[in-house]
Amino acid sequence: MGINAPLYEALVRHRRTERTSMHMPGHKGRAACLAPLGEMLGFDVTELPSTGSLFDAEGPTLLAEQAATRAFGAAGTFFSAGGCTLCIQAMLRLAAPSGGKIIMGRTIHRSAIHAMALLDLTPVWVWNRQDAGPGLAGRISPQDVAAALRENPDAKAVYLTSPDYYGVMSDLRGVCEQARQYGVPVLVDSAHGAHLRFLNRSLHPLAQGAAMCADSAHKTLPVLTGGAFLQIGEPNYLPHVRGAMALFGSTSPSFPILLSLDLCRAWLEEEGAAALAETARWASRLNSLAKRRGFLLPEGMCDPLHLAWNTAHAGLSGKLAAQRLRECGIEVEYADESFLLLLLSPIHTQEDMLRLQEALESLPEGAPFEPTCRIPAPPPIVMTPRQALLAPQERLPVQQAAGRIAGQTACPCPPAIPVVMPGERITPECALLLEQSGIAEIQVVK
Repeated sequence: MGINAPLYEALVRHRRTERTSMHMPGHKGRAACLAPLGEMLGFDVTELPSTGSLFDAEGPTLLAEQAATRAFGAAGTFFSAGGCTLCIQAMLRLAAPSGGKIIMGRTIHRSAIHAMALLDLTPVWVWNRQDAGPGLAGRISPQDVAAALRENPDAKAVYLTSPDYYGVMSDLRGVCEQARQYGVPVLVDSAHGAHLRFLNRSLHPLAQGAAMCADSAHKTLPVLTGGAFLQIGEPNYLPHVRGAMALFGSTSPSFPILLSLDLCRAWLEEEGAAALAETARWASRLNSLAKRRGFLLPEGMCDPLHLAWNTAHAGLSGKLAAQRLRECGIEVEYADESFLLLLLSPIHTQEDMLRLQEALESLPEGAPFEPTCRIPAPPPIVMTPRQALLAPQERLPVQQAAGRIAGQTACPCPPAIPVVMPGERITPECALLLEQSGIAEIQVVK
């Protein structure tokens, strides 16, 4: 394979030694019961002198990360076989190693909530402005971040998600400019934006001033599930990154996942930009067709590779649309009564795109209806996430939970914004909204 992928080359050399394995893993690269896994089995090794140790910064794994650092133009790029979750945990640890307050956008993944509990962090919530269209949570405003920083001068960092699950992107550059005035770093959950550096460099969080971001590579790039990049933009964090990742990460990282990150980086440098540009052109054509069919698209800046269609505007249930697409041989990312969400990849072929185009043209029409997207008033905060998540809990029907303290995150989708977080008191409005969203039960603090 004529590519510059240090980890791949090291693993190939290791396989050619044909040494008898008296080390982990137990399948020894040849277990008959795992034969269906094929060639991948031989790449599933442990940390050896010939492969390097991920968290010890040595050997081919280090060379692979250095190659990724150059490719992404970062101060440092680090591999995660523990998905974006590990990257998020490490970012929060780096920004607030001794606990404290974090200014946080309310559109947030539960892994960040759990990390806050483990690190004893206190969130100061900034709620979304519903500026992306009906049924969507919208964006975090730089002005709202600035207001939160003024009121909380002891905050350690700003944390937000961009793009969100529907591809909606906040004004990261504006947020970073505000945070810079208060001397705090901006951390970005860019799980759905790993491809942005090679599609449009200016859209990547580091290019917009973020101190760190978590790129879940497997979501939009050719990487095995669980593969992610932790991107560091400010060099002062570099000496502490591996320690932060080792605090949460497995001591047995999956080498097939690490290998896929190395191979993907090499592919991105050779072919990725052209492939992503072509995929974006197809996305534009498909979005234009969706508009002609009467679907609404998110307003404002969005990730070009997310196809997030409000089918309700054309009188079509997203679930019904998904069923019709499935009958045409297409499996979607997500569908509900109002929305259809499809994630495009540079690995999609012209045949894939034409199949989707044909299926889209065949979808039925109906009477328009408005998607529901109720975001309640911020619930009262009674306990920290750590106190609530680690407290004794019980499970109740949501209609009986009003007045109790939430012991979990409850997040209807749409709009993918949590109605209640651990430590917040469940208001009657929250309980009603959860019930209407199909959430029947919830964990509460005893």
